[in-house]
Amino acid sequence: MFEHLDRLAPDPILGLMAAFRADTDARKVDLGVGVYRDDRGDTPVMQAVREAERAVLERQRTKTYVAPAGNPAFNEALRRLALGEHSALERSERVRAVQAPGGCGALRLGAELIRAARPEAVVHVSNPTWANHVPLLCGCGLKLERYPYFEAATGGVAFEAMMDALQKLPPRSVVLLHASCHNPTGADLEEGQWRQIAALLAERELLPFIDMAYQGLGRGVAEDAFGLRLLAEQLPEALIAVSCSKNFGLYRERVGCLITVSQNGNAAEAALTQLVRIARGLYSMPPDHGAAIVAEILGNESLRGAWQRELDAMRERIVTLREAAAEALAASCPDRDFSHIVRQRGMFSYLGVDADTVRRLREAHHVYMTDDSRINVAGLRQENIAYFAEAVARALAQ
Repeated sequence: MFEHLDRLAPDPILGLMAAFRADTDARKVDLGVGVYRDDRGDTPVMQAVREAERAVLERQRTKTYVAPAGNPAFNEALRRLALGEHSALERSERVRAVQAPGGCGALRLGAELIRAARPEAVVHVSNPTWANHVPLLCGCGLKLERYPYFEAATGGVAFEAMMDALQKLPPRSVVLLHASCHNPTGADLEEGQWRQIAALLAERELLPFIDMAYQGLGRGVAEDAFGLRLLAEQLPEALIAVSCSKNFGLYRERVGCLITVSQNGNAAEAALTQLVRIARGLYSMPPDHGAAIVAEILGNESLRGAWQRELDAMRERIVTLREAAAEALAASCPDRDFSHIVRQRGMFSYLGVDADTVRRLREAHHVYMTDDSRINVAGLRQENIAYFAEAVARALAQ
């Protein structure tokens, strides 16, 4: 049966990870894989997670299944985290939440729900967008199109072009938006721009599908959810995919949630029943361990405070790295402008060099990034920022 299958090329990110691991040069710098790293180059387990995990394991008396909708305490906690502790919408009958295996699982659940409601629906994603959006959304049969988003000349959002494209979409189109810390560019919408988008989506009857994978790593927990909360409050419907990989450091536990906002309670309950059926058919039951840890943290005042402080420290470190990298690049490459790195938010930025320069950085200088020059700023360390900047200068000069 399988002898006629074509051999596929490796995933670019996975291939980059393998090449980095095989590189024996002590100077090597990994700016490719999208995980947070500390100044030792480690992806640490947060202390709040360790304490919550101990508490969960001490109480745990069974490993039986959770329901297809997942851990109820987790779902409730994620609703409050995303929509706001004191949000009237969060407490309304219009909102439901379903646990998912990671943010990827939440995106796929949302895509399947869109397909169940309207198989001909088109999802419009930013150009560029996170590479895995494409297989996650197209894998269930939805069609994808792109709207302008990134302006390479400034390193910011091409907002007028974006608004012009969205204005032309037919009613009932789906628009995928990054809540904050845009992956791969780091270029985020400002509050005034979010307000204009909310008005346009309402006018054109467009459905926002919001991906929030980095809450707390851009400007802050509440600040990073500003656009999401605005759209959820002002529009009749919204889908929100939430990931706990980055801000809780629970990458391998696969912790995510899909939140639905519907026009009324009946529609919300119908969406929930559809999502339970979809989940049952895809993976039957979600994993509970990571979700139980998040529920423990968010439900315990002391643990939540500790988690918040750790998350703040992570965000502040990224800001410091951005400033140091931009300064070092300005010194090493005086003819190039890298100031956009400081203005952008979250873990990612486009360095703004071509694929040949990226290849030279990798082969001659052991600096690894994706071919489009996306860098994970959190992969830098204070001790290698100068080397990184000098390597960029040498690669540009070759």
